[in-house]
Amino acid sequence: MSTQPDSGECPNEAPFQVLDDLRSWMTQDFSRQLEAALLPLHERIGLLERQNRLLLKQLLVPREHEYLGLPTPHPEPAPAKSAFPYSSVCRAKHFREPYFTHWAQALGQGLRYHRKLWEFVFICQALHERGVLKKGARGLGFGVGREPLAAYFAARDCKVLGTDMGADAAVEAGWTSTAQHAAGKEALAYPHICPPKTFNANVDFRNLDMNHIDDDLLDFDFCWSACALEHLGSIEQGLRFIERSVGTLRPGGWAIHTTEFNVSSNDQTLDHAGTVLFRRRDFETLVERLEAAGNIVAPFDFTPGFGTIDRYIDAPPYLDQPHLKLELEGYAATSIGVIVQRGPA
Repeated sequence: MSTQPDSGECPNEAPFQVLDDLRSWMTQDFSRQLEAALLPLHERIGLLERQNRLLLKQLLVPREHEYLGLPTPHPEPAPAKSAFPYSSVCRAKHFREPYFTHWAQALGQGLRYHRKLWEFVFICQALHERGVLKKGARGLGFGVGREPLAAYFAARDCKVLGTDMGADAAVEAGWTSTAQHAAGKEALAYPHICPPKTFNANVDFRNLDMNHIDDDLLDFDFCWSACALEHLGSIEQGLRFIERSVGTLRPGGWAIHTTEFNVSSNDQTLDHAGTVLFRRRDFETLVERLEAAGNIVAPFDFTPGFGTIDRYIDAPPYLDQPHLKLELEGYAATSIGVIVQRGPA
């Protein structure tokens, strides 16, 4: 005699029972293997979604008259008394200020809407308005590559030690093929910025791993890095580097660093990669750690800028300009400057 289902049962529940049976049949190991196999697919979908959103923003590309031949040099270039009281994000309006023309000219750079130029200007202006660039001041540069900053600081009669990774590590990382590695002191020389005699008297060089700062590097008046600390392997390693760099200073000395800022998200980001993107929350964590150690951090201004040049997100292959924000693995990024003063001993 067959048994009929009770009137309260629903025949549509049968497929769900099958799924439950299937789940119980699958071992925990198989489930983990399946999740691991699907993870790259989920990551790829996420990347494509982010890239599609940024491609839509590409429609905001400025018209040529908004950036070609711009910004024009300010007729009265001069350093500012207080352009960067805050740790700041790169913005187009900075390029039109008198101090920007002044520093670009001092560094032998042509004016253009490019974030790398902004980083050089930010470092110089931040040090200038804090009264650091004076005769005899000791400066320590990290990951200097072929940037002109060491030559300029030497021209101001500062005593500068430039550092960069060793040759083998640079080849492995690909920096030598892009001419962004300093193999020695000669790579930092710019005779049109600093006369050779002054340069040789004021500049020294050594190889250095930024993840392992030498213990004898102490009592500097200032230190700096320009878009280097995002290449140290992870967000945490970058934050630790900033903390350790402050330890190379005398009490009251200044650390000025520029790096990558994730404009797209305060949650998802690039980490544990050749280039990482720091989020707002990462800098908030950095502030807590530095202040707990008795240091002073210039408050952060995360305003991204709202002009036409600010809103444009450059995608590969990147333009010479405008290039204030760029697409990197589906995220919009720009440069940010960090200002830290070492606390009293």
